Amino acid sequence: MTADETSQGRPGAGDVRLAVRTHGASTADPSLVLLHAFPLDASMWDGVLPALRGVGQVVTVDLPGFGASPLPGAAPSLDVAADGVLAALDDLGRERVVLAGCSMGGYVALAVVRRAPDRVAGLALVDSKAEADGEEARANRERIAQAVTGEAGTRALLPMLETLLGPTTRAERPDVVEGVRRTLLGADPAAVAWSQRAMAARPDSTDLLGRVDVPSAVVVGEDDAVTGPHVARATAAALPDSVLTVVPRCGHLSPVERPDAVAAALTALAVRVRP
Repeated sequence: MTADETSQGRPGAGDVRLAVRTHGASTADPSLVLLHAFPLDASMWDGVLPALRGVGQVVTVDLPGFGASPLPGAAPSLDVAADGVLAALDDLGRERVVLAGCSMGGYVALAVVRRAPDRVAGLALVDSKAEADGEEARANRERIAQAVTGEAGTRALLPMLETLLGPTTRAERPDVVEGVRRTLLGADPAAVAWSQRAMAARPDSTDLLGRVDVPSAVVVGEDDAVTGPHVARATAAALPDSVLTVVPRCGHLSPVERPDAVAAALTALAVRVRP
């Protein structure tokens, strides 16, 4: 698939403008929209794109403050990100889409479903979950937000390599480890802090899962230390029409660690949405 020029969505809530890139020439609904994990950007899907088959046009999005998207002036909220996604889709003329989000991208995808369920023709949650953070998790997010905007800067994110990437990847794929390491160090500290606080404030979406009346997919790395297979199985069980894929020898960033497996799961979802 080939990438077209980057475009900008119209201002959404909090004047957020998200950078998007379209891949492929087809403009028929529904497009496949990919939302990235924290604290990466849309380039995390680069390995997935060539392996997708028959999914129509693909749209990759940089969420607020990451990649080419500026950080909004609004208070931290994933609803701001969701409104930015919807505004960008309006700008592209995409009425209904298959929405796939990895980790934080999954949280944003659920926020889109909550705000505009009629725009979502299919949903994929990749290494993500519906539950809100508990007290300990929220405190840890605030600790990281303060650390990255302090003296430590984004070096404070480096311990995340142990949880983002599975043991097989860390042991056998130094190129992937180094690529993620560079991304962590290169992230905008203000965007990291904003996103951590937005994720900490997100509502619980468990009840929302039962109202997702479109085909869905749940994908998780077998060795995901953040949202492991037990979380994914519960998520898949709560969705009315879901297929679960557990990716072997893989951690929390399955689109980066095992892009072919993730592409296969997304292709299968697209077939179910558009047989």
